Amino acid sequence: MTSSMAMADPGVDPARLLDAVVSGLAATEASIIRLQAVKEGFLAVAQRIADDLAGSLEHGPSAELAHRSVAAELAGVLHMSDRVVQGRMSQAAQLVHRFPETMRAFAEARIGLPHVRQIQDAGARLSDAVRAEFEAVAVAASEGETPHRAKAVVERVAERLAPRSLTERHRQAQEKRRVWREDLGDGQKLLGLIHSAAIVDGIYDRLSQQAHAVTTANARAVKGEPMRDPFGDPADARTVDQLRADLCADVLLTGTPSGHDTADGLLSAIQARVEVTVPVLTLINATTGSDAPHAPEQPGELTGRSPIDTDTARILAGDVTSWERVLTHPVTGGVLAVDRYRPGADLRRLLHARDARCRFPTCGLPPSAHDLDHTIDAAHGGPTDAGNLGGLCRRHHVLKHHTSWTVTQRGAGILEWTSPTGRTYIDTPPAPVTFTTTDPYPPPEHRPPF
Repeated sequence: MTSSMAMADPGVDPARLLDAVVSGLAATEASIIRLQAVKEGFLAVAQRIADDLAGSLEHGPSAELAHRSVAAELAGVLHMSDRVVQGRMSQAAQLVHRFPETMRAFAEARIGLPHVRQIQDAGARLSDAVRAEFEAVAVAASEGETPHRAKAVVERVAERLAPRSLTERHRQAQEKRRVWREDLGDGQKLLGLIHSAAIVDGIYDRLSQQAHAVTTANARAVKGEPMRDPFGDPADARTVDQLRADLCADVLLTGTPSGHDTADGLLSAIQARVEVTVPVLTLINATTGSDAPHAPEQPGELTGRSPIDTDTARILAGDVTSWERVLTHPVTGGVLAVDRYRPGADLRRLLHARDARCRFPTCGLPPSAHDLDHTIDAAHGGPTDAGNLGGLCRRHHVLKHHTSWTVTQRGAGILEWTSPTGRTYIDTPPAPVTFTTTDPYPPPEHRPPF
């Protein structure tokens, strides 16, 4: 009510009011996070009480009933199912006892509950010997970042320290790949597919390319533009999501998208694009992974998405007709350069590899959705080079040019954003999956052969 009255007062400066709102919201959010941490502490104490009560009883149903009884007591004040509360008690106790640094950062409102759960989930399979190392990196990566943007780093360090390599787990998980269907009602069913990450991303990308080709042809047909064959339909109002679904059904039922394709087979000629970053040691050493006795596995990574097993990374790397190299700093892992054995758009590839996501703070859209933005407009003399370019999704590209938000390049790909209220936010390019070492100059016999 107060804010509404203030906005109605022509004497109130909207910028000052917005600054007050942002400050108040930040303080409120920090208070909520601290209270959530206190709540986790109480749940952990309740778990300890239940454990003590169970320890005083004989093993068996009586011990389990002690936990149920405590959970039922808490459920009455939390207005939750006692089954849910019992699970929350166990989860809180795990946080307090197995993830002390995460709990400390949580209590200090440096990270929020979604960050905490992400760290807990990723670190659940790690041993006590490496968990502290994992926490240090995971907490640092989560501070000041959204859970979505921190997820890649958290999962990457968990993979590096895991007792079983990603390749070993992937081979076992692939045995469970399957397709299934579920009734949804209204005459519809859901078709599900579980397969390797690279395969699923490739399927989705190919369907997306085909769907966009159809929408482009439809738009040309609406304008009456001449086309070599009647591919577009001016009456076709399907969305891209609907087209993906129809094309998927068409391909699965006929083998090729013949129901949508042109006479020249343009849609069937579209191939999926799967961008992969592969650590050089994964390519050089064919035994890297679960069979390597002295070196940890260096899994590949689907650009902007998730780690993939070394077997898939090598297959994808060996199946390309040309190589792109992402050259990274041996200590920090920052992207230094990108080149290729065949000439091409080197600068775009470098920025694609360096940025890996929209460079506006909190945004995590992948490179395929980026516009290359000149920090200093080219019309005002801004150069077209890595020091003056950054990948922005369309939403934040428009925001930069049509609002009071500004951005400054601070070198090494670091962007400093300034909001209309004068607050600054630093966005650092995410480090790609890479082999790092404390020795920037490895012996000649271990250097990559290029």
